[in-house]
Amino acid sequence: MKVWFWILWCIDAVIATVALYFFFSLAGGGRVGSFNILPWLAILAALAAVLGGSVWLRAVGQHVVAIVLLLGLAIPAALCMLLFLLLLILHPNFH
Repeated sequence: MKVWFWILWCIDAVIATVALYFFFSLAGGGRVGSFNILPWLAILAALAAVLGGSVWLRAVGQHVVAIVLLLGLAIPAALCMLLFLLLLILHPNFH
């Protein structure tokens, strides 16, 4: 159970790192302004809540709930990566 928690947590941490990269690269280019700062902050806060909340839940003994929380973000990410992998392998023709 401990190994699954950390594997899922690392997947979610990679997702959060990618989101932070896009946020800071767009903010550096002046594309994050007053119009779209609230959605960005909501996304970053949700990612922080998933990562921090799962560690907190694990610390208080709620291992299953922590894993379920991590799965909510890790499953869509794994499916997205599977889609990109299939696109790279199969070379579909979209004409």
